[in-house]
Amino acid sequence: MPPGLHPATRAELSGFPREVAPRLLGGVLETRVAGERVAVRLTEVEAYHGRGTGDVPDPGSHARMGPTARNATMWGEPGHLYVYLSHGIHSCVNVVCGPAGVAGGVLLRAGEVVDGADAARRRRPAARIARDLARGPGRLGDAVGLRHPVHDGIDAVGGGRQADAEARLLLRDEPLPSVASGPRVGVAGVAGTAVFPWRFWIAGDPTVSAFRWGRGAQAAVLE
Repeated sequence: MPPGLHPATRAELSGFPREVAPRLLGGVLETRVAGERVAVRLTEVEAYHGRGTGDVPDPGSHARMGPTARNATMWGEPGHLYVYLSHGIHSCVNVVCGPAGVAGGVLLRAGEVVDGADAARRRRPAARIARDLARGPGRLGDAVGLRHPVHDGIDAVGGGRQADAEARLLLRDEPLPSVASGPRVGVAGVAGTAVFPWRFWIAGDPTVSAFRWGRGAQAAVLE
């Protein structure tokens, strides 16, 4: 166990995603897939609420319309990982969180590979420098080896094996004293504006991904 970290508990993840998300920063996601271990220190995350979660409807969430076959994991027990396919190519990893009966998740947008760099490089051969191994949600998913649909729903709190994988989420004993926040990256319309400052990151960390507006988001700012 790295010093200053402890295994996440379901209680720690039972708050609303926008409250839980900053607590994940500086924590570590560890995976062991096909016998290869990779650990990523989390440097950037985004919160997403489902229908009926919290006091502000989230039009950017996969669960905004209610339960579906795709987002079923988001409605389940905190601590499981919602792994979905983006653009038909990239598997993105979210930590499920929120009170019982509602949906929520925190997208793991970026991190620093702190263990298992050789395995991460084999999975990410296009990464020319270390900071790019898990810089962006699709890259992070590749680096840790979790794939949709076989690993969707894997338990990062209770442990156990799913297919060829195991996952464990570690949190800091003491939250970071300060984190940056702002609009979510590449999210369309008002959901990608300062109305939803639900992206959190460690300011100045080189692994944090670059910001880009989503479709129609800039126009929504001007309205």
